[in-house]
Amino acid sequence: MPVELKGSCHCGAVRFSLQSSSAVPYQLCVCSICRKVGGVGGSINLGGFHKTLKVEKGQEFIHIYNAVMNRDTPEEYVAHSERHFCSKCSAMLWVYDSEWPELVHPFASAIDSPLETPKMISCALMGSKPDYVRLPEGTKEVYDKYPPDSLEGWHKKHGLWVE
Repeated sequence: MPVELKGSCHCGAVRFSLQSSSAVPYQLCVCSICRKVGGVGGSINLGGFHKTLKVEKGQEFIHIYNAVMNRDTPEEYVAHSERHFCSKCSAMLWVYDSEWPELVHPFASAIDSPLETPKMISCALMGSKPDYVRLPEGTKEVYDKYPPDSLEGWHKKHGLWVE
């Protein structure tokens, strides 16, 4: 069985739960979107099954941000992925993308359930990391773009996928 993850925003106005087969927080994204909406160091997303996402409290406080891609360039556009956040405290909750309607990606920072500490992390989109951003200590793999394994693929490769 997948594991149940329980999460909330910082102020407690929003509480949610979902089922996940890929709940190890191993991949840090340091792109400009993840740094600016998630904090100076970036964001870590987990995997979950969208049909299991249940907002237990605070649906009225959940708002959506569609990121601006290639900002301030002629190629600027608005992403179709939806970053859900609490309108009271601005805590990021999860990302949903209609290209993968069966999935939802909660921010590890919003999860209250205990999470396994990975032996190694992957740092993604290093090509957009400014010099002042420091990477976490410990064993890591760094990638200018995205790691070769998907979220599911990485968990399966490391024996951490929960059926």
